[in-house]
Amino acid sequence: MAGHSLNGDSVRWRLVSAIQNFNGLLTDRQTPPAPDPRELRTQAVPSSSAPDRAGGGVQSVERAFQLLEALADTGGIATLSELSNISGLPMPTIHRLVRTLAQQGYVRQDSARRYTLGPRLIRLGETAGRLLGSWARPYLAELMEATGETANLAVLEGGEVVYVGQVQSRRSMRMFTEVGRRVQPHCTGVGKALLAQLPEAEARTVLGSQPLPAHTEFTVTDRDELFAQLARAREVGYVIDDQEQEIGVRCIAVAVPGAPTPTALSVSGPEARIRALEEQSGAEPLVSVMQGIAERLGSVLAP
Repeated sequence: MAGHSLNGDSVRWRLVSAIQNFNGLLTDRQTPPAPDPRELRTQAVPSSSAPDRAGGGVQSVERAFQLLEALADTGGIATLSELSNISGLPMPTIHRLVRTLAQQGYVRQDSARRYTLGPRLIRLGETAGRLLGSWARPYLAELMEATGETANLAVLEGGEVVYVGQVQSRRSMRMFTEVGRRVQPHCTGVGKALLAQLPEAEARTVLGSQPLPAHTEFTVTDRDELFAQLARAREVGYVIDDQEQEIGVRCIAVAVPGAPTPTALSVSGPEARIRALEEQSGAEPLVSVMQGIAERLGSVLAP
């Protein structure tokens, strides 16, 4: 099972529901692991006791986000000095913020006295990922209307694909997947679209070292063949699941760039109908809707 990848945008997205945890950001509670005193430089401490900013924000909360994004930008692990250099915040401020974030479980200190993103971010991220499906429902409805087939939205959580949104086809014979269902990435269209967004080394980590199970006779279980499919998907912009999860079901999927966590969009349905859709318009309907989602996400996540 792979770890959770947290980039700068995802940290901002994932902490919206946790702002109240920072209300006492500069208040001491219990003694956390002390940072290396060699990293503490004597600097003037700017006042952060005045919470109101010209733009209506709370300075301590803004700085907490700034620090978490700086930590994410390093790959999720850094020393206090590195965080100060990246964020531009003075060391005394870094010290206080890290101490409070550690108390809350949003960062932790490792044995080498470096700081990493903490486990509480994972829970927030999973919740935010599911809310993403509700937010994207109008786009899924648009895709269903354009194709006549069931539209799906899925995210990557560790080594699994989680369906977070769906609008079902109106046709009597249609594909249905429960929102919240977890599947393996190698045998689904959305899963392969998610893997195609990752560097190969990270995608291999997500897949793990165990043999890839076959769900049907069409499931790709050879890693070299699978990664050739992923390379092809990056070239053409979409990926196909041809009865690899369920016999008789075909799927076209595309990645959603700019999402706070790896995200993919798909249409799925009976094999013959999806094949006809692909021959008629390729992935054009999905790409059009995906671009709408990506543009909207860009405006939502913009600093």
